Amino acid sequence: MRFASYNIQYGVGLDGKFNPERIARNLEGADIIALQEVTRGSPANGGADLVEIFANHFPEHHYVFGPACDLHASSALIKGRRVDKRHQIGNMILSRWPILTNRLLLLPRTRTFEKLNIQRGATEAVIDTPIGPLRVYSVHLDHVSPDERIAQIRFLKDRVINFAAEGGALTGAHEIPNLPQPPLPEDYILLGDFNMQPESPEYVEMVGTIDTYYGRTARHDAPIDALARLGQLTPGCYSWEETGRPDKRLHLDYGFLSGSLAHRLKAAHVDIHAVGSDHFPVWVELD
Repeated sequence: MRFASYNIQYGVGLDGKFNPERIARNLEGADIIALQEVTRGSPANGGADLVEIFANHFPEHHYVFGPACDLHASSALIKGRRVDKRHQIGNMILSRWPILTNRLLLLPRTRTFEKLNIQRGATEAVIDTPIGPLRVYSVHLDHVSPDERIAQIRFLKDRVINFAAEGGALTGAHEIPNLPQPPLPEDYILLGDFNMQPESPEYVEMVGTIDTYYGRTARHDAPIDALARLGQLTPGCYSWEETGRPDKRLHLDYGFLSGSLAHRLKAAHVDIHAVGSDHFPVWVELD
């Protein structure tokens, strides 16, 4: 089962060109895809509906979109009816298998006075996979403040670890005729642009402090970094490059697994040959 996570930067690549088709080509073969910086009506790409574009590129996949940031773009009277266009930014999940439930988790944020700070979110999907129900999250954290990222990680981990206790999207379904009770799976994978570097304070908040002798072991309260567990998170590893500055590269994107999936982890890598965004896709494969 192959997962791919990609911050697509509104569909604009390192060459400054808007080309969602090449992004889709870089994701071929993925069973489950997590996208960040997916837009509708954005001036950054001529108002393109990237949700519709990627749904069309993967017509056999199910999909959900969580617009964490939603703004008024324009308004017009069409045949006597008021029609508004929205400027939306969020995360998308596409899946080869049915998406049973979906939630948009809005992450904590603080008003800024200089740098851009949009509402961030995590799109949650419970997917009916061949290994059973699985939770998949497409995540995008703040890009400026480590303190804000730590607050967002704490909030996100509370939702992820206490998912069954909170009940996910719906419980007590028996009150609605013919509505089955959605599953509450323990297993999960967090995919996305976390805007943090390996072993930074935010990273440690996510995976826990490393033990000198045992390293990091699978625990209920700390997700596992797939790349690190397989020895792929080396000092030269990167998943982002500043446009026009190939000398400025950072590792910002990850795939984190629940400890219950550690035994299924088979492979993970970053596709540094993709040029459809300023980020590069992270791939994770489970047995």
